[in-house]
Amino acid sequence: MAASAAQVAVVRERGRAADVAGVLVLGACVLWSLVSAAGRDARPEGVLLAVFALTAGYACGRISGTLLPVSAAAVASLAALGLALTSGPGIPGATPFGSVPPGHTGAAVALLVLAAGAACCAASAARSGSGRFALRALALAVAGSALVLGSVAGFVASIGVLLCSLAAVRMRRRLLGLVGLALATGLVVGASWAMAEERLPDGLAASLESQLTPHRVLLWQDAVALAKEDPVLGVGPDRFGALSPTARETFSSDGKPHSAVLQQAAEQGVPGLVLLGAAYGWLLWGLWSSPRTTAVVLTAGAGLTALAALATVGNALSFTPVTAGAGLLAGLATARAAPAQSGLADLADPAASAD
Repeated sequence: MAASAAQVAVVRERGRAADVAGVLVLGACVLWSLVSAAGRDARPEGVLLAVFALTAGYACGRISGTLLPVSAAAVASLAALGLALTSGPGIPGATPFGSVPPGHTGAAVALLVLAAGAACCAASAARSGSGRFALRALALAVAGSALVLGSVAGFVASIGVLLCSLAAVRMRRRLLGLVGLALATGLVVGASWAMAEERLPDGLAASLESQLTPHRVLLWQDAVALAKEDPVLGVGPDRFGALSPTARETFSSDGKPHSAVLQQAAEQGVPGLVLLGAAYGWLLWGLWSSPRTTAVVLTAGAGLTALAALATVGNALSFTPVTAGAGLLAGLATARAAPAQSGLADLADPAASAD
């Protein structure tokens, strides 16, 4: 009993450290966006809204996940699925009949990935076999919905989250799994940057360009060029559209480079890019410190990693429901047990403190 009490104390201490780190990282993101916008015709409101949405979603996830860990995740999955299906083609909250500016098709896909992740988290936390089966069937239905919307990428990402959730049931070392997810994200980021720098082999570059479209690659190249002009402060938040030759020459341009990583580098310089990576790292640290089971932690990590990959090659993080949903998923997976369930219940999974 003493050893178990010590394990509970260690997990709670790691959780408090992760919470403090999150406050510092998100506060630094807000501060740097204001610094990079100072003295320019820049608009940091988008960054401030994204940070607020992430924070609000995270807080809601922590609270609801503490009270109703399975039901809250299931409701979140259904809400994200409903929003993706009832919105316009790719724009959360838009009517199905509205016109869609180019580059917004990744937002609904991101909501579907978050819906699959929440459903799989609920399945991993469910105690009954029938409940786990029903919730994983919901995740499979989410993947099928991606095909209905015409998104092969959404289907592949949702199925990937489901498969990771099934594999996570047998894993006992969450740290190894989270490191693997971080490396996968780094690989996608590195490939996108190399694509923009024209450093990839010709055959691979041509294959990727056919999937990404030449227009998006040109936007990425503009973003890299702007980042090199001022690597410290960047050109200022929300100024890419005014300074990118490709964006200026595009009819109905949304003014985005269709890559969160390259947009951050262009508009807020290297410090902004580092802070974006720190925010993702904080989410993974929070998952590693979570008192929830390893299956829940790695499932949420897979969902957030799939979202990070989509944001690296698209505009997913430009939409408030997506950033709020990412925070909600992370909050659900890091929620502490309710007082009546505290103690050894927090460590029902040996891997919760094995790392």
